[in-house]
Amino acid sequence: MTNTSYERLSPEQLEVVCHVEGPLLVEAGPGSGKTRVLTDRIRHLLTSVQGHFRVLALTFTNKAADEMKDRLLDLGEERDRAFIGTLHSFCLDLLSERGKLLGMEGSPNIFEQLKDRKEVLLKAIDEDLLLSDEINQIEDSKERNKRVDSWLTGISNIKSHPISCAVVDDELSRRVLDAYEAGMRACNAYDFDDLLLLAYRLLVENPKLADLYRRLYKFICIDEAQDMNEAQYAVICALCSDGYKNVMMVGDPRQSIYGFNTSSPEYMERFGREFAAKRVELTANYRSSRAVVKLAQSLDPNYMVAMQLPIEGKSTILVGDNEQDEADKITNELQRLFTEGHPDVEGGIEPSKCAILGRTRFALLAVEQALKQKNIAYYKRLSANHENASETVDDFQLALRVLVNSKDRLHLSALAKKWKVPEPDFLLEYPEILRGMASMASDKRALVVHEAIESVATNQSRLDLMPALKMLEMHADTLPEPDRLAIYEDVAVFRQEWDQYLRASGGSKSLSSFMSSKALGNTQKAVREGVALLTVHSSKGLEFDVVFIAGMAEGTFPDYRAANQKELGEESRNAFVAVTRSKRLLYLTYPATRVMPWGGVRRQMQSRFISVP
Repeated sequence: MTNTSYERLSPEQLEVVCHVEGPLLVEAGPGSGKTRVLTDRIRHLLTSVQGHFRVLALTFTNKAADEMKDRLLDLGEERDRAFIGTLHSFCLDLLSERGKLLGMEGSPNIFEQLKDRKEVLLKAIDEDLLLSDEINQIEDSKERNKRVDSWLTGISNIKSHPISCAVVDDELSRRVLDAYEAGMRACNAYDFDDLLLLAYRLLVENPKLADLYRRLYKFICIDEAQDMNEAQYAVICALCSDGYKNVMMVGDPRQSIYGFNTSSPEYMERFGREFAAKRVELTANYRSSRAVVKLAQSLDPNYMVAMQLPIEGKSTILVGDNEQDEADKITNELQRLFTEGHPDVEGGIEPSKCAILGRTRFALLAVEQALKQKNIAYYKRLSANHENASETVDDFQLALRVLVNSKDRLHLSALAKKWKVPEPDFLLEYPEILRGMASMASDKRALVVHEAIESVATNQSRLDLMPALKMLEMHADTLPEPDRLAIYEDVAVFRQEWDQYLRASGGSKSLSSFMSSKALGNTQKAVREGVALLTVHSSKGLEFDVVFIAGMAEGTFPDYRAANQKELGEESRNAFVAVTRSKRLLYLTYPATRVMPWGGVRRQMQSRFISVP
């Protein structure tokens, strides 16, 4: 690291960057230069510390990983000595390389969608007399569905607590878990929880392998530590031992918003105690204007900022008569900003500098319609993965899953159901199965999907998805405009994901690893052209000059399901995260009235989180 780069660091940042041996816990507030400090520490370890070792840098989002990789591009081949990615990605690589020790065949096939995991559980229940009796005793269908959902949640809870739930005492819970696991293995499939749980088991049950990885990764750096759960903490501990504790964790307990996924800032605190880690606080805010910082402090009075920008910025409340009027006020203000700009935003205001956040996707429905009507360019990220708008591309993706995993009867049956053809004969080879199904289907998209899959299947040694995607577009050209547009948009995302995968895979590529990367969201670009339409959770780690937070009314934000102090505390942290995405201008909006799902109109109360100085 050059003297110049040292000079740009604060004393606290410099202390983190130059720390080498021993555990380190860094509490870093929003805008405190956390990503830069992490990146500079990796640079310092790779260029200034002698020895043959690698650095394991674990981020919470793919966007953060991509940003860190880009900042280290100048290191050339030295950068290859660092694994920079999410913990799930690291565990996927570990299991792909060493999973044979657990009886795993190749790269894990991931069932990332809730509906797929639920289908596996429902089938398992049908095949188990005790479980089906337990469910069938419930007369009301809604209550039966709730029980299945609660079992699915229970399975995830057990898997995400590999230490405290190592032994499942409840006989029914154990039976549900075993039935579900048998169903998943019959499909040669795994879920997200399995990636962490099985990586933990692999390291604990194979001490020599764990020791190999400890010696390989001499330094571990962990981002967003406040969002760890027990399984993630267990994997980190399994990678450490008495002789290998060069672990740095950085996070902010005020931004812990994944409690529904069993994460908690307690593991960050446990690390501090159990590893006797040195502690450093980064309390400056180099990102947000004074108006934004002031609003963040109204949400958390303990949020102390040692240094902030000398830019005033602005926070504003906009109240619509109803949801449509709220959306119009947001889009009208956006158009005004595009035209007039603002003195606190350098270089004018364009769509890519702006974001509209909602606590849930439902708070953004009217906003999306208004953006379309006014031809304002936008992109949306309302869940972890892109959701296909077209049946054709959705079918193609289902068929790709089965091409990768011949035991995946779940998705093959789903395809047969969508094409309205009989359940396939699983004794045949897959290309023949798909051909037979497509020839029976009445919708011509089935034949198009089959031909696209054939083009991939016959050239797997020189794998290329582009010809298949071109076939889907050619089919789209024969359709009415709305259907054509949906296919073109989905194909554009698919093509971008394939391109992203090729650049990240370093030459070696397989359809299996692409589908796994796609399931983990590794292939998605976090930021694109246009106004960002995001849920609060998908905005984590991003920043924009102008941020609108829509639906700031009681029952929407905070969410009506937040019934106790713990849940309301998490809602407040959600608001803190949303507010601190803004660099300059912040707008809090809500509709005075809202049409309820059953048709009635309800007056809205302003959110308790609104306090514009």
